[in-house]
Amino acid sequence: MQLQDLYAAHLAEQMRRADVALASGGFEQLLIPAGIEHYGFLDDQSYPFRSNPHFLAWVPLHHHPGSWIAYAPGRKPVLAYHQPEDYWHAPPAAPAGFWCEHFDLRVIRRAEDARAHLPADVSRAAIIGEANAAVGDVRPNNPDAVILALHWERARKTPYEIARMRNASRRGASGHLAALEAFREGASEHQIHLEYCAAAGHTEQELPYQNIVALNQHAAILHYHHSPAPRPPESRSFLIDAGGSDAGYASDITRTHARTPGAFADLIAAVDGMQQELVGQMRAGRDYRELHIECHHRIGRILKDTGIVRMEPESQLERGITGTFFPHGLGHFLGLQVHDVGGFQAGPDGGLIAKPEGHPYLRLTRTLEPGHVVTVEPGIYFIPMLLAKLRESTDADAVNWPAVEAMLPYGGIRIEDDVHVTEGAPENLTRDAFRAVAA
Repeated sequence: MQLQDLYAAHLAEQMRRADVALASGGFEQLLIPAGIEHYGFLDDQSYPFRSNPHFLAWVPLHHHPGSWIAYAPGRKPVLAYHQPEDYWHAPPAAPAGFWCEHFDLRVIRRAEDARAHLPADVSRAAIIGEANAAVGDVRPNNPDAVILALHWERARKTPYEIARMRNASRRGASGHLAALEAFREGASEHQIHLEYCAAAGHTEQELPYQNIVALNQHAAILHYHHSPAPRPPESRSFLIDAGGSDAGYASDITRTHARTPGAFADLIAAVDGMQQELVGQMRAGRDYRELHIECHHRIGRILKDTGIVRMEPESQLERGITGTFFPHGLGHFLGLQVHDVGGFQAGPDGGLIAKPEGHPYLRLTRTLEPGHVVTVEPGIYFIPMLLAKLRESTDADAVNWPAVEAMLPYGGIRIEDDVHVTEGAPENLTRDAFRAVAA
C-alpha cells in the first residue's frame, strides 16, 4: 500500500484510540500542542526543538512549534498550523502532503492565535503536553486516565508506523556503513560521527538520539559521547550506537567491529550469533522479562566457552557475574521515542509489571504482542569499575583475569537490532535495512 493509504488507516486508528481514552477519563475533547521552543536561561538561543510525541502520532510535522490539534469524537480534527511570518528564520512551508485532506486546516501566524481555533469551553478537554505550551486559558492537564490509555495503545504500531520505521532503519543503516568505512580508514570518533550524519542525511539536531561513537576502551562506557578529540594512535575496536529518523519515528542500531582478527573479533561473532538467536524468539506471547533472563544465560555460556569465566552459566547468573559483563537490559520499546512509552504498563488503566529481581535497568517487562517494536541489544563489556568489584568478591577465582585484561583495551561489544513482532516470525527491521542499502 502507498504511504498515504496507510496514513488514512493510521489516523482512523488514532481517532478510535482517542475516543476510548477520552471515555475512560470522562472527557469530551482531546487537545494536543506540538510544543514550543525552549530558550536558555537569560539567553536568546533555543535548544533543539522536539515535538510532542502525542502530536507526532497524529501528523508528520516534527518542526512545527506553536501548532495544535483539536479533536472531538465524531468530528474532523482541527489543525492550527503555525506558520509565522519571519525573516530571521526559515518558517515552515505552506501545508502540503497526503495528510492535509484529513484535517480542518487553520494557518496561524502567531502561536497565541491558536486559541481562537480551540474550543471556547475546555473544561471537559484532555490537554496533553508540556506546561509551557499553554496558550491563553488552555493549559495542559495531562489526565492520567487518558495518557495511560493512549500509551498502552501506542505500543502497538500501525502499518503506517512500521513503514516509517523501515525508512528510519534504512537511513540508520546507510550511516552505519559509512561510519564503518571511516573507521577502517583510521578516522577519529568525531570524523566518524560526521560521516554517519552525512550518509544518514541528518543534521545533529535531527538524530533520534545523540550518537555513541566509541573507539577502543571508550566502548566500555555505555552512553559514551565523543568529543572532537584527535584520532588515537591505534584504533583497535569500534562501537557505534546510532539511529535514523523518519517523520519522528526512530531506529536504534548498534554494531561493534574489530580492526583485526583475533580473540576480540571472535567474541563479537559469538555475541552476534547469540543475538540473532534471541531475535528469532521475539514472538507474540513471549514475556520480555524471560527473554532478558535467557540472554543472561546465553552470555554466561559465551563467557564460559571463551574461557573468560570458569563457572556454569546458571551459577554465573545466580552469583551476579553475568551482570558484571552485561549490566543493562536486553532492550526496550521503540517508536516515536527511542525509549518508547508503556514498557512497564500492566494494562490500559495503568499498573506496573515489576522488573526481575536483581535487574534494575531492564526497560521492558511486558508480554510481546503483534505490532510491538522492540530492540534486542545484548552485550559483553569490560568495565573497569565493575570488574574491580568482581575482583574483590568471593567469586574472583572463577574469572580468568589475564583473559579479561587482554580485552580491556577493546572496551566492549553491543549488537542491537530493531524487531517488529508479528503474528508469526519476527521482522528484523535492521538486518532488512542493511541488506536493502547494500544491494
